[in-house]
Amino acid sequence: MISENDKSLFRNSIDDQLPVDKDGDQEPKATNTHFDQPFESYSYLSEANISGSEIVSYAKDGVSPKIIKKMKRGNIDHAPSLDLHGQTVQEACQSLSQFIHYHRDERFIQIIHGKGYHSSQGLSIIKSQVVHYLKQHPQILAFCSCPQKDGGTGAVFACLKADV
Repeated sequence: MISENDKSLFRNSIDDQLPVDKDGDQEPKATNTHFDQPFESYSYLSEANISGSEIVSYAKDGVSPKIIKKMKRGNIDHAPSLDLHGQTVQEACQSLSQFIHYHRDERFIQIIHGKGYHSSQGLSIIKSQVVHYLKQHPQILAFCSCPQKDGGTGAVFACLKADV
């Protein structure tokens, strides 16, 4: 049986592939169907699993370590920012979906999720959900906690796939 993670990995791997014209008769047609609509195929977490002070980092296969290093250092010229403070898990996911869709032409975005200081046991449900959501989103290539000057462990920078 094929797991959902394996299915997702396969879909993400073939997403950008163009058909090969073996006869050489015509140019392959580029398709722009990836991000016509906001991403809505995400799932929700029922419990927090990341502490507010935990550093998070994720990158899909093939993402340059230079990109991660750039985000970790905050060497980003401009990144639109979304603040999720005060939102429920469902509201945060809807906000993320709309925000990423609206800024799909940007290379980097910043998401401020907070550290969950008012959460039980020091675990942050919004931070946990943001990490879970970003790993599911087909346009997200990588993300990591921001440097202290940009929000530290209460925010992430994310690198988006080019919208071609």
